[in-house]
Amino acid sequence: MKILKWLLLGILGLFLLALLAVGIVQWQMHAAANKRLATLGEEAPRLTQDGISFRDLNKNGTLDDYENPTLDPDARVQDLLGRMTLEEKAGTMFITMVGMTSEGEPQDAMEFSGDPFGLILPLMMGTSAEMLVDRHMNSFNIVNGFDAEVLARHNNLLQKRAERTRLGIPVTIASDPRHVGAFNPGAVISTSSFSQWPGPLGLAALRDSALVQEFGDIARQEYLATGIRLALHPMADLATEPRWARANGTFGEDAGLSAKLTAAYVRGFQGDSLHRQSVACMTKHFSGGGPQKDGEDAHFGYGAEQVYPGDNFAYHLLPFSEGALPARTAQIMPYYGIPVGQTDEDVAFGFNKAVITRLLRDSLGFDGVVCTDWNIITDGALGKGRAWGVEGLSEKERVQKSLEAGCDQFGGEACPQYVVELVREGAVREDRIDVSVARILRDKFILGLFDDPYVEESAATAVAGKEAFRQAGMDAQERSMVLLKNDDLLPLAEGTKLFVVGAQETEAYAAFGEVVDEPAAADVVVYRVNTPYDPRSDEFLESFFHQGRLHFSEEELNTILPVLNQKPAVVIANLERAAILTELDAAATALLAEFGSSDRAVARVLFGAARPEGKLPIELPRTKEAVENQAEDLPYDSENPLYPFGAGISY
Repeated sequence: MKILKWLLLGILGLFLLALLAVGIVQWQMHAAANKRLATLGEEAPRLTQDGISFRDLNKNGTLDDYENPTLDPDARVQDLLGRMTLEEKAGTMFITMVGMTSEGEPQDAMEFSGDPFGLILPLMMGTSAEMLVDRHMNSFNIVNGFDAEVLARHNNLLQKRAERTRLGIPVTIASDPRHVGAFNPGAVISTSSFSQWPGPLGLAALRDSALVQEFGDIARQEYLATGIRLALHPMADLATEPRWARANGTFGEDAGLSAKLTAAYVRGFQGDSLHRQSVACMTKHFSGGGPQKDGEDAHFGYGAEQVYPGDNFAYHLLPFSEGALPARTAQIMPYYGIPVGQTDEDVAFGFNKAVITRLLRDSLGFDGVVCTDWNIITDGALGKGRAWGVEGLSEKERVQKSLEAGCDQFGGEACPQYVVELVREGAVREDRIDVSVARILRDKFILGLFDDPYVEESAATAVAGKEAFRQAGMDAQERSMVLLKNDDLLPLAEGTKLFVVGAQETEAYAAFGEVVDEPAAADVVVYRVNTPYDPRSDEFLESFFHQGRLHFSEEELNTILPVLNQKPAVVIANLERAAILTELDAAATALLAEFGSSDRAVARVLFGAARPEGKLPIELPRTKEAVENQAEDLPYDSENPLYPFGAGISY
């Protein structure tokens, strides 16, 4: 008993010491942030001069050209450039993740709120005070999925800090997609306070560019209400390699369809051209990030190579050249991968002058912002710097090579000191820096951030997730489903007894039928499955990317098939990638594919309250051998697919 007593006391003592250590770290972080913020000036007053109302951002009591809302954005850019120090220019060229508290305060220390980002972001990435004050940064992407009012409050408080800087340059807040239920901190941020839609594959299943533009416009309004002014999407990549983990973010594998829907998506967010009510789009990943060797994702070193065994590089360019660029996307993001054998050096897109300058700038005439994908320069908490092809370069040399390639901004990075050093050493000319900074500032001016970056917090909830938006999303979830097989089973009659497996909201089915506890008591089995994958977790980020196999393992089949074989069965497959459904298809009476549809949407389709209208935007291979034998860069080329591109019936 004494040993147990001393053991418990020891554990308690260690726990108290840990709490004390955390408290000390929190206090130190808050003290450091307060010290930094104390160096800032006053808030910018609103003045009137010569009949012009303006924000006196540099607090000098005079209407300067960059503060003048009546002037052309380019004139304002040039005036501001002339006032900026090299350090301020360098800071403008970086954008990275920033945290907020559960109350919307800019995060200056760890927070224990149930949100894991509250603990890890300040330690992993640094605080907003550090980046804003010390590093002169003014672009950030947010990863929290809090309520709309909290997001809006964070925008306002962060903008208030920004206006206290020397020149009062406003912050651009960016975000990954927020309108689907999935969560991946490297790709998508689930935000339940926004309307919920099927993923891009689901939108592609409907082939409806008007619907995609409507989605873009609704998402624009919800982003705008919360202060998000830069969408780190759409993905114009092609899912020609079925194993690729990012296939669910694309519009499928057909270049013509992707080009049409990419253009509609950009116009929904931006309008016909960028303006004060727009959300700017950063279309990715130039010049097409889909043909990954063996389907391995380029976030990770083993997936660095993009290959073109079908000599089909130009095909992957079409969603950009025929879609995003004609729609006047404001910004472009290249991917991590190396386009093997396609340019004069095998280096990743973000370091590749042939791709960024000669192809995108010179041939295609793009003069907007080119921002690298996240974390290609430095090693950090999210893994080694993803500098594929130039791993031997120092961090500063990587910055130089990316600038020489034609990039303007560095994503997921906060190291502007390298730009400053390169200029002062004579390795990079300051007028080259001015070109990139001008592009970044131009978007801020056109979006109206210099004139009014604030949002009305109380109105955010009224816009984000309002009923009409949610209903539009629900309608799309229902319509986008693809009915692949139906042996006179669907739609189900009201009152049908169901044994339901894999649902998150069983009550959705109980609204139409009777949910029972075992297959023997059921009339029909309803079985929801996800696309198979090989779990990987060597890195924090890696665990969120579903990669590897598309076929169900023997163990998985031994769990699923005995249930399907007991009664007439409906299989509902969530296709985040092209799952091999051969064995399930043979056992099922009906087979339905979905791309992010809720149980409520699925139940309504099963019982005929809504109709599935989708057609497959990707083909479904029959065997793993067919997957292995297809070419990474060619669309719909697996031998004898179970269901071809475009398959889909209805009732």
